[in-house]
Amino acid sequence: MIGRMTHPTTARGGPAAPGHSASAPPLPVDAEALVALDAEIVACRACPRLVAWREEVARTRVARFATETYWGRPIPGFGAADARILVLGLAPAAHGGNRTGRVFTGDRSGDVLYAALHRAGLARIATSRSADDGQALAGCRVTAAVRCAPPGNRPTPAERDACAPYLVREIAALRDLRVVVALGAFAWNAALRAFAALGSPSRPRPRFGHGAEASVGPATLLGCYHPSQQNTFTGRLTPMMVDDVLERATALAAWDDAGRPDPRSAGASQPRRQQ
Repeated sequence: MIGRMTHPTTARGGPAAPGHSASAPPLPVDAEALVALDAEIVACRACPRLVAWREEVARTRVARFATETYWGRPIPGFGAADARILVLGLAPAAHGGNRTGRVFTGDRSGDVLYAALHRAGLARIATSRSADDGQALAGCRVTAAVRCAPPGNRPTPAERDACAPYLVREIAALRDLRVVVALGAFAWNAALRAFAALGSPSRPRPRFGHGAEASVGPATLLGCYHPSQQNTFTGRLTPMMVDDVLERATALAAWDDAGRPDPRSAGASQPRRQQ
């Protein structure tokens, strides 16, 4: 069945930053922009194939989650408006984010990602099992290039392009953003397209690779293999490899635009930015 519950981060009728409520003080402008964006994402029905698939999965479920109510709708980003690091994936998993309502939550990829974020000091706890599990991010936001679970984890080019403006608006609202960690080539290319739409095209176009690094406008783009079961079970991606990328991301995020140490993040090493 498809969930009719309010999204765990909802306030004022739309998804909001954790802890925000109708009685809370007004949010900063950028946080309000994310609230409005997330509400629009959750209500989106632009791609008929994705709508049909996500709702069919939510109705039929799988045996291990047969008693659960699935979210069955698009998935907004997770994290605060002051995030300096954006972790970008491909799309929600059919029985992960599509079930729980939170990106990279309730599946094996999320287990790997949030454990690494916790080790890096970016996540409150090392697991992400459900949208009400108490998880919270510090200085970091997690999102996806495509917001609905696609059949076979393969969105079409038209579906990719239909979702692209959401990522553009999300990046634009993250005024403190310094680093985008792209999980896989699909996310890498989505980030490059988003920054190009914001007026920062990359020429020549940097190629994806694990540990790849490129300047994209005001931010640095870092490549990381996707924490899929195929990559983690075969050893193509190890926890240490994810840790190395996140260590680099936190170091880059700790320096201001003039290349000086940020007093809120002392001890980071000088960033090495490449075109």
